[in-house]
Amino acid sequence: MSPGSEVPGGTIRDVSSSSSAATPATGLALVPALLGLVRFKHTVFALPFALAGALLARLEWPSAAVIGWILLAMVGARSLAMALNRLIDARIDAANPRTAGRELPSGRLRAGQVWWFSAASLAALLLAVSRLPEITWYLWPIPVAGFVIYPYTKRFTWACHLFLGLVIGLAPVGGWIAVTGEFDTAPVLLGLAVACWIAGFDVIYALLDVEFDRAHGVNSVPVRFGAARALWITRGLHVAAVALLAGAGVAAGTSWAYFAGVAACAAVLLFENLHVDPADQGRIQAAFGRANGILALLFIAFVVLEVTLP
Repeated sequence: MSPGSEVPGGTIRDVSSSSSAATPATGLALVPALLGLVRFKHTVFALPFALAGALLARLEWPSAAVIGWILLAMVGARSLAMALNRLIDARIDAANPRTAGRELPSGRLRAGQVWWFSAASLAALLLAVSRLPEITWYLWPIPVAGFVIYPYTKRFTWACHLFLGLVIGLAPVGGWIAVTGEFDTAPVLLGLAVACWIAGFDVIYALLDVEFDRAHGVNSVPVRFGAARALWITRGLHVAAVALLAGAGVAAGTSWAYFAGVAACAAVLLFENLHVDPADQGRIQAAFGRANGILALLFIAFVVLEVTLP
């Protein structure tokens, strides 16, 4: 039985190094390995919404310094979240043929290197929030706790997608508070919109691993309800996301440019839900990555238009 394989009772054995493991990255080679670990290109799923929260807070551009500290906080937070997720899920990733080539299971990175990277990412987050309104210093443990808890949710509940959505949905709320130092209705609605959007496309992503997850006791909406019902749940979540985006615009007092952006996002989500096919991994990957990346960029583009036009 190979490392990371299943044993009676459905658990996954500890992963150990094998003779075929890659040589751990060192020196400059650590940079691409760590960027691969955190899937840096997927930052597009959260960062635009954090910036949108900051721009909508006063319907104007914050100072360059505030934008810079928000960017650092987001990069630090997302890097920490992904590193912790990879560390906590290392055994599951090693057992899954689709993920066995990731940096930790393959041996391109050692666990110790990823822990140091996690510490550096947390330090970047703390530095950033120390330069933002005081309330952000008291709130940072909330998302960090979410980063730790999320990987474990798939071990006991199919609602793990909703938890992930709520954690990432903190991004626009954080962006708003970083500018105003206060909570308000608009960022909460925007955060819930992001939560529904993320949860919906994470359900689509889970279609890639239904058989593996079912065999290894990993929970997801597709495992619990089947692929067809899972897609209907995604559609419902995405309808809710569009409605919440519109509600956030009303609460923030935005104009036609913002609502044009909401309409563009709705069109992308319609395409995504019509395009996805549970039997076609290529379509699942396209719906997960390409469509959602376009949606995030479209949304921030229209928010920028909203605060730039006279």
